[in-house]
Amino acid sequence: MLVFSAADFEDFLEPRPDLPAALEGELKEVVSLLAANKWSFRLHATYEESITRFLNVFEEVNRSTPFKGLNWFFDHCETVSDRNLERIKALDGGIAIQHRMAYQGEYFMERYGKKAAERTPPIRKMLEMGIPVGAGTDATRVASYNPWISLYWLVTGKTVGGAPMYPDKNLLTRVEALQLYTQGSSWFSSESGKKGAIAVGQLADFVALTDDYFSVADEEIKGIESVLTVVDGKVVYVKEEFAAHAPPAIPVLPEWSPVKVFGGYGAPLDIKKAARAGVPVQHQHNVECHQHGCSHALQQLFTASENAKNRYAGFFGLGCDCFAF
Repeated sequence: MLVFSAADFEDFLEPRPDLPAALEGELKEVVSLLAANKWSFRLHATYEESITRFLNVFEEVNRSTPFKGLNWFFDHCETVSDRNLERIKALDGGIAIQHRMAYQGEYFMERYGKKAAERTPPIRKMLEMGIPVGAGTDATRVASYNPWISLYWLVTGKTVGGAPMYPDKNLLTRVEALQLYTQGSSWFSSESGKKGAIAVGQLADFVALTDDYFSVADEEIKGIESVLTVVDGKVVYVKEEFAAHAPPAIPVLPEWSPVKVFGGYGAPLDIKKAARAGVPVQHQHNVECHQHGCSHALQQLFTASENAKNRYAGFFGLGCDCFAF
């Protein structure tokens, strides 16, 4: 979020927002400063109507202060048109895509129709035009931080609920999807050729996985996990047979994060951690939970989140967190 007047939110349960008339003037002032200092920037942009207005400003600034070499980019672009893709390319911009539609696809189709959802976003067209594209999650406001859910969405075109959205021509191969997460994303941090591939001279970032991403069934992609994660040549996470190589535990930040009590993705309640954190535990998870959906554990999650949040917690209720990066 470069200026609040350009806050193009992404809740498809609500009508598209009409951004205020002050947008152009406020955005021009900030973007002019960024371009003059050769500072890269990104802007949250969901709707075609908003993207058009943003690009009008960018093109005006570019005429006096060229964007070339900035590696600037939009986030999301679910409803961007081919014409605006051409304008982004002409300004040497990129597009960072996220799997919000995997979680909000049904809402989008209910409001705008299945036809409109067929290119949300038009990733295949972006790639054909040679626009830099990087994949991510935009967690945790609008999607899960689990990258395998995102890769599943990219190759199947389905929501997590199983609803198909895209025709075959708009789907990616598994290689293409993985490249967006690795080599594709390196452009956005101006690190092309430095990371994104297992190659001599590049950063030693790699993982060992529970399954072969290239051969498992589509539905099984979502369940893939790392058993060994190495970043910059250092082991940062281990599991199972690599447990002997575990690095020292690091503190959970922010301290009020529910992860501190409830573990990571899909983790069950850790009774000992909950007790140390002062979370009241009146329920032991067992086979009987299947009879009532473990509602007690869900209530504990809400209680812990409410008790642990600090004075800044409300700030992150604004919506998508992409403005923070």
